[in-house]
Amino acid sequence: MIHTNYIAVTLFAGLLGFLFLFVLGRPRSRRRDVSSVAGDSYRTCNDPTRTDHPGHNGFCADVIIVGAGVAGAALAHTLAKDGRQVHVIERDLSEPDRIVGELLQPGGYLKLVELGLEDCVEDIDAQRVIGYALFKDGRNTRISYPLENYHSDVSGRSFHNGRFIQRMRKKTATLPNVYMEQGSVSSLLEENGTIKGVQYKTKTGEEAKAYAPLTIVCDGCFSNLRRSLCKPKVDVPSCFVGLILENCNLPHPNHGHVILADPSPILFYPISSTEVRCLVDVPGRKLPSLANGEMAKYLKSMVAPQIPLELHDAFISAIDKGNIRTMPNRSMPAAPYPTPGALLMGDAFNMRHPLTGGGMTVALSDIVVLRNLLKPLQDMNDAVSLCNHLESFYTLRKPVAATINTLAGALYKVFCASTDQARKEMREACFEYLSLGGVCSTGPVALLSGLKPQPLSLVLHFFAVAVYGVGRLLLPFPTPQRLWAGVRLILSASSIIFPIIKAEGVRQMFFPATLPAYYKAPPVDGISNGAAYKNGFY
Repeated sequence: MIHTNYIAVTLFAGLLGFLFLFVLGRPRSRRRDVSSVAGDSYRTCNDPTRTDHPGHNGFCADVIIVGAGVAGAALAHTLAKDGRQVHVIERDLSEPDRIVGELLQPGGYLKLVELGLEDCVEDIDAQRVIGYALFKDGRNTRISYPLENYHSDVSGRSFHNGRFIQRMRKKTATLPNVYMEQGSVSSLLEENGTIKGVQYKTKTGEEAKAYAPLTIVCDGCFSNLRRSLCKPKVDVPSCFVGLILENCNLPHPNHGHVILADPSPILFYPISSTEVRCLVDVPGRKLPSLANGEMAKYLKSMVAPQIPLELHDAFISAIDKGNIRTMPNRSMPAAPYPTPGALLMGDAFNMRHPLTGGGMTVALSDIVVLRNLLKPLQDMNDAVSLCNHLESFYTLRKPVAATINTLAGALYKVFCASTDQARKEMREACFEYLSLGGVCSTGPVALLSGLKPQPLSLVLHFFAVAVYGVGRLLLPFPTPQRLWAGVRLILSASSIIFPIIKAEGVRQMFFPATLPAYYKAPPVDGISNGAAYKNGFY
């Protein structure tokens, strides 16, 4: 009977959410691919009518890309395949060794396919991921990605980040119109308010300059160039402590595992056929010392008792081996200065808590948006058109990116333990809501996976969880004390999600078609952006 009442409360929440969505306006549908609009040729560096600066070592670039990580390498390949001359400058071309950027959501994999880079997850011992398993207080529930309507190859992928990046770099470097070199970019070159290129040191230490109509900065979370192009507001809510567990079996194969531990979540996911990555979230910036053994003691005494028994021995063994890595978890809303001739992308531009593994999906989605915007632009030296296209990029990317960013920030706060009773109730309600199955699990995981990153759907499900939690508090019979607890839960939920949405931009996230920049994008088959939106092409 009580379970039936829970369902009734959830359905009521859904009705409230539907009315909320109706008031706010209909969601923006998928943007039609404009790749077929462009002609077959571009004015490239070989065009004798070009009057911009010559390139470095005789290579004349249409685009300079700073950084060859996931965003930089994928972007370089994409623009080069469209006929652009691309100059890539990467600080270190050796294989990276990182503890993040190892889980690509299904939505990100679809973008990889769209960019023609899906083979880069092959032959690196990447593992298929088809859903998540949640653990809390001895209970667990399994949530599968809604992949029924997709090709059998579509799923998440988890892997060694460095192997994935090296595959993309190798594939990109084979293109004849890509010049990839190792170098350290120190500054952007500016003339009359327009970015003309970069100044950098080559691998041999030689000072050099490179010029192009467009410079795209993709130099990662530690970017030293972002301050020239945006106003960064970087928050570090926690740090990850990373270990690799060897030769152990996850309780649920091909699933990411999230343990709702105290004080914050613990993640497990496979990164090869014999290795499982463990990421222990530690709130705040201060970590136990690795040098004096405090970290090992913390992991054994505080963390180990909270993980599934199937992983306990492998976890202790990984600690004893001593290969413990740490990484600050950064969050940074996108707040760019529209700058002629330059653009930020990837973690240099926008970061969110890595709990949901959404970073690569956002980066690849951004690349698809930018490619479609630049495709019809035949003259990269047309400064006015280029500026309009770039300004439109910031608007068109927002609904997808902001949805993934907001989900990451909100879910992290919900999943962390708290002494506040309302937060405790929200955490329990979230676990039980996802355990209900049906739309209560497929809806949120469709958001998490990047398959349907719709802002209004996110708000609906978030407050459906809150109302479901209120229902739990009021049953079997509402009292004034229980009603007050329900009010506090709703207020707590609002205090979690609304500041994140405000930082992302309410208008940009929910009503992009009301922004002037939205209409500066290239037309779709001769139809203006506004008409295309009204006719359902977006």
